[in-house]
Amino acid sequence: MDFPNTTSFITGAAQGIGLGIARALARQGGRLAIADIDDAALGEAAAELAELTEVAAFPLDVRDREAYARAADEAEARLGPVTVLCNNAGLAFPERPADMTYELWDLALDINLGGVVNGVQTFLPRMLRRGGPAHIVNTASAAGLIGAGVGPMYTSSKFAVVGLSESLRHQLETAGHPVGVTVLCPGGVASNIARSSRSLVATQHGGPELRRAQDRIDQLMPRIDAAVARFGVPADTVGDLVIGAIRANDLYVLTDRAGIDLITARTQAILAAMPATSPVEGDLDHVRGAVHEP
Repeated sequence: MDFPNTTSFITGAAQGIGLGIARALARQGGRLAIADIDDAALGEAAAELAELTEVAAFPLDVRDREAYARAADEAEARLGPVTVLCNNAGLAFPERPADMTYELWDLALDINLGGVVNGVQTFLPRMLRRGGPAHIVNTASAAGLIGAGVGPMYTSSKFAVVGLSESLRHQLETAGHPVGVTVLCPGGVASNIARSSRSLVATQHGGPELRRAQDRIDQLMPRIDAAVARFGVPADTVGDLVIGAIRANDLYVLTDRAGIDLITARTQAILAAMPATSPVEGDLDHVRGAVHEP
């Protein structure tokens, strides 16, 4: 992909991984449409990136589909057709089963998964109509590959993003569309996601269960912030990894090897659970073939 001639749309772009991706794309000379729910941070990011390339900034809650469509229309009117979409906006919190509430479930799924769905559904039809090369990068997490160590709500949302990305890529490749899909599965990254997550959860209203979850987040997130700031991969390094993945049309981007033992154990457990032979002749190959028949 010829980055200097591209327009990229990046959500959650005002800080952390999103800003790291935006910086990397800007260094390649591509035009940038950056979106974030944090107006102040968005303005600072736009000012920084404008020194490198042409930038348009959009205050955006990725849960708002109508606002997303308006931002997409304006971005393309100002900067040209979007050919790189980075669905990066997200939040994280270390909930326990006792902390889970409907409000927190909705928040986690609506932002971490729904934001990706809304980005894909807003831009993919445009990419397909134009027919030229394009690329979608969906930010999941190492927690989207490992079902242990992080809370069920966050893990559920990130597993879903991994599955969405794998399936979408397969469907696009099978149909011969020149739209690549990459899923970014970062481990510990030096970003502000813990702080922004606390801010988002604090805006939610609910009963004592929600307040208890908020208290736990307030207690734990400062420690998590400090740990990733000290030991995490720099966000700019993640941005460079994403540029490399787009160029190579890689499906996965992982930022470290911290979860390798857990991923290996999970894969081995899945393989061990498979029967030695399929109970039905031909198993799922016939089903997969039927799905792709005209």
